[in-house]
Amino acid sequence: MKTIWAGLAAVALLAATPALAQKQILFLAEDVPAGLDYDGPSVSTNTSQTGFINLSEPYIYYPYGPASSEGVRTLDYSKYEGRLVEKWEFDEKSLTWTFHLRKGVKSCAGNEFTADDVLYTFARAKSVSGKAPIGWFLANLASIDGFTRDVFKPGADKSVGDAVTKVDDYTVKIKQSVPNRLFQMVMTIYSTYPYDSKEMKKHATEADPWTHDYVNTVNVPAFGAYCLERWVKDDEFVLKANPNYYRGKPDVERIVIKKVPQSSNRTLALRGNSAQLTQRLTTREFNGLRNANGVKVAGIYGNEILILGLNYKSPPFDNLKLRQAIAYAMPYQQIATVGYAGSAQRMEGHFSRSLNAYVKPATQYVTDIAKAKQLLAESGYPDGKGLEKFPDSFKLAFVAERESFLGPIATVIQAALKDVGVPVQLDPLPQTQMSDRRIVKKDLPMALSDQEKPVGPDVGYATNLFFVTAAAGGVNNFGNYSSAEVDRLFGEAKVEMDDARRLAILKQIQETLQNDLAWIPLVETKTEWAFSNKLSGVTWHPENSIHFIDLSLRP
Repeated sequence: MKTIWAGLAAVALLAATPALAQKQILFLAEDVPAGLDYDGPSVSTNTSQTGFINLSEPYIYYPYGPASSEGVRTLDYSKYEGRLVEKWEFDEKSLTWTFHLRKGVKSCAGNEFTADDVLYTFARAKSVSGKAPIGWFLANLASIDGFTRDVFKPGADKSVGDAVTKVDDYTVKIKQSVPNRLFQMVMTIYSTYPYDSKEMKKHATEADPWTHDYVNTVNVPAFGAYCLERWVKDDEFVLKANPNYYRGKPDVERIVIKKVPQSSNRTLALRGNSAQLTQRLTTREFNGLRNANGVKVAGIYGNEILILGLNYKSPPFDNLKLRQAIAYAMPYQQIATVGYAGSAQRMEGHFSRSLNAYVKPATQYVTDIAKAKQLLAESGYPDGKGLEKFPDSFKLAFVAERESFLGPIATVIQAALKDVGVPVQLDPLPQTQMSDRRIVKKDLPMALSDQEKPVGPDVGYATNLFFVTAAAGGVNNFGNYSSAEVDRLFGEAKVEMDDARRLAILKQIQETLQNDLAWIPLVETKTEWAFSNKLSGVTWHPENSIHFIDLSLRP
């Protein structure tokens, strides 16, 4: 404890030193980035996303929308605006997008953004050389020509070919294989953001030609609003404003992200005004800060959810009646009360209400102990007899760094399942280990997770992300759910350009997922932040990371 507070005091003192004459904030987080490679295993962790999002820049993005009732700025998902791409056109006949790149954009290394950076980034994605090939997944999702499952076959041609071509230094053409309405949305997502190819190539090796090791452990060379000043794993992550940033110098010139795992310690630091920003506190801690001197709390129901994942490849969870029994045994109201002090809303389908094309499924699961016991018996395990044969399957995993938050919820679930005869052991895992087992190995039998947030705010995107099989183009199906019907329907929705027909297809998908219990939906949760009342501009983005370029700090 003394070490933590000594470190915070030192950082706070540094921030207050007049000689620095710069605006800076101390952001307390449950962790700092574990890696900066968006094709790596840390891609799904919020802290790593905060790192590479602020160091990188999108091709296109959404304009600002209205503020929420609590003052959090939102985005207008009905429109797109140019960022690194100044303007673009689409030729329906040839299914080709033409990107006109913004001139004069400089990376943190001082290199100008050109077509070569775009080609390099797509070539890296198609190499599928990362442990979690999310760049390939997004190009596949956008139907970019040649980004198919074939690239995973031995000896496959992984060159980009004529799918992404350079017209000149500031013009790129991207060809699709079929029409696809998600193309522009995909271009807003961080795992498409272009690298500074000149700087990347400097750090390539024979063993690592696409520079994964350097990006994951040292820096990500890119064109964002901030540059990396210092990165001490498991301790702190320091950013400084990119002096070359094409949209103008950020108002907050320096960001110090400090790891403080215990949410109670982060709460005390905000209350004492020794830090300016934090998130991922418990609801009670947020509520306790609402009347604190110099502190504001604001939030929004976005796309954050809490789910119970049951792996289809881990018996006995391949038994649908057992999954249904567990769903009916869930203490939904108690989870909302214990975990969120009532500041959560029941999740009624497999997606949050905020997503485009969300439809509430007809099938619903409520707490019904009698029905849970009946289904348990029908599954072949009356009163849980026989489940003792699967001790490893009933280890309920969750992120250890989120123990203060997820631990009480896991305990409530453990007690509820015990009441119907299902034995559960709690199994907190370090975030890096849990990410590796979820994203790469996909071997966690039972997991409580609040990290499943689709950064493309659309049911079609989220379906492909979480539930489509690998053979049909899925990549993050950590529960190993497999449905020929969902794969088929997604394939239809992907190319359907008529809004009404697409909505009807996505409604069928949502009903199927709910009937199959691809995962057990628990609650939709509020994305909240506590911050200094001198800080403004907090904005909700679909990946739930703070974009520091949005912020302003008054003296």
